[in-house]
Amino acid sequence: MASDVETGEIGIRFWGVRGSIAVSGPEYAGFGGHTNCLEILGGSNRLLVDAGSGIVPFGADWRAEAGERLDIVLTHLHHDHVIGLLLCAPLFVPGVEVNIYCGHLGGASAEDALRTLFSPPLFPLTFADIPAKVRFIGFRAGEEISTAGFRIRTHALNHPGGATGYRFERQGKALVVLTDHEHSGDPANADKDLAAFCRGAGLIAYDATYDPAEYAAYRGWGHSTWEAGAALALAAEAPVLACIHHAPDHDDRKLAGMERNLTTVLPNGFFARQGSRFTV
Repeated sequence: MASDVETGEIGIRFWGVRGSIAVSGPEYAGFGGHTNCLEILGGSNRLLVDAGSGIVPFGADWRAEAGERLDIVLTHLHHDHVIGLLLCAPLFVPGVEVNIYCGHLGGASAEDALRTLFSPPLFPLTFADIPAKVRFIGFRAGEEISTAGFRIRTHALNHPGGATGYRFERQGKALVVLTDHEHSGDPANADKDLAAFCRGAGLIAYDATYDPAEYAAYRGWGHSTWEAGAALALAAEAPVLACIHHAPDHDDRKLAGMERNLTTVLPNGFFARQGSRFTV
């Protein structure tokens, strides 16, 4: 299925924007409860960042057919970023090619870890039972990769066990995805290397799990705040910040309040809502 983003544009669709664990209930209906899964779109090209529970509605929408290809770049392998693979519809369509990239394991692929996930007693099926053709590709964060029509630059992030940030470039446009990441030092002073990585991007999707007032209690957990995200966007001269990886205990009211605070600093900033999209 082709992307409906125009040839000269690059877009992002937020299939899952929650962190740590999926949540449900009316108090989460506005921003959504699925864990991280972002679709990058451009012309006839599309790929996914992460395979959290948000990949389930993505798969229902995609309606994969034999001969199609799906590329998934993983930020890391914590459960909230891969659990949706177990019910990812394209994996169960014969003839579909699924390529899974991973960059935080020192060059190794995610194959061993994901084969463990897809095995009893954790799951009744193994990859031998999956009709799609699955390929596992490893690289080192900092290397450049190219797939699905995108030039993809990568950057190591500050997270327990490591994580990879991605910059997607196409026809002079760029989007950056930075999750899971914890800023270092004063949140008002953006990391210079990361700012350079993000410079000129039309949008940065950034891990803003914590409100600045609560961050101190979670220092070292590998997540950041909207305040640090805004400082990074300003330093990188990126016009739009999309906050993602919402904490599971942050309901719609809490996230709306955080969003209002963000816009006082960065008027074009917003907290991503499940199902929404943005085009550069």
